[in-house]
Amino acid sequence: MTARLPEAALIGAGIVDIPLVPVRREMFEGTGSQSLERIALGVGGDALNEAILLTRLGHPAMLVSVIGEDAAGDIVLRALDEAGVDRGCVVRRPGLDTGVNVVMVRGDGERGFITSRSGSLRRLCLSDILPALETPAFAGVKVACLASLFVSEALTIPDMTALFDAIRAKGKLLCADATRRKHGETLKEAGAMLSRLDYFFPNLEEAALLTGTDDPDDAADALLGCGVSRVAIKLGARGCLLKGRDERHLIPAFPGAKCVDTTGAGDTFAAAFIAGLLEGRSFADCGRLANAAASLCVEHVGANAGTWTRRDVEERLGSRD
Repeated sequence: MTARLPEAALIGAGIVDIPLVPVRREMFEGTGSQSLERIALGVGGDALNEAILLTRLGHPAMLVSVIGEDAAGDIVLRALDEAGVDRGCVVRRPGLDTGVNVVMVRGDGERGFITSRSGSLRRLCLSDILPALETPAFAGVKVACLASLFVSEALTIPDMTALFDAIRAKGKLLCADATRRKHGETLKEAGAMLSRLDYFFPNLEEAALLTGTDDPDDAADALLGCGVSRVAIKLGARGCLLKGRDERHLIPAFPGAKCVDTTGAGDTFAAAFIAGLLEGRSFADCGRLANAAASLCVEHVGANAGTWTRRDVEERLGSRD
């Protein structure tokens, strides 16, 4: 069977995740070994998660990333192959350690990370990405998403601005997902770069740090004011706020989801939102699809390891009609 060409390009991190479930404060006190309910080995990273999940939702994706020539990098590539993600633009850099995250999942499903400063998570740079924009695979994509905004210290605001301009020049719909800013960036520094975006998917904390307000509407208005075309602010258990210049939608979360691990919920939201865009859904319907998928993600350990399918997402979406 001929592989389907990618419909979207996800740019950013691809790493190995090791979830520890559940982690309690007392485990870090004293000496000796501690037992956990589960220690797993999987893959993660914003862009990798979104590429795998978007492909699972029926829209083939390509990953643009950098990893090392090591065993962890082999794990990443094998996972991409198994998921059917195009990994032709994943760069293997000699001497670089593939990023490994230890994910500490609490009993309530919230989590924290231990990461390596020297690993590939922080080392993606513009020279790793730009060659991908000239490939036949990228020529056919409709949506490009920088899934790891503010993750890599090697990808500066001027670099991201140049990348966004290059993507827009090729006629792609441009999206970005985010993590918390690393160096105190606000709209004063990042506004011109963000103004290139058609869609921006921050959570409320990320949006508040950039805009200086933790009111979702005010944060969305500030982002729209700097030139972002449409904003989808992820509100966790409250759902999401969608805002454009002439529309507003507050989409509630799906009730009844049992939260086991929130890792990857935001990435799942972004992947499903992009799936909605590729399907020509309305702004509000993209948000509903994204909420439905995210509600399934939190019921499993790991960012992309759940067994849920597109049919499960549609069934959950249909349960609200």
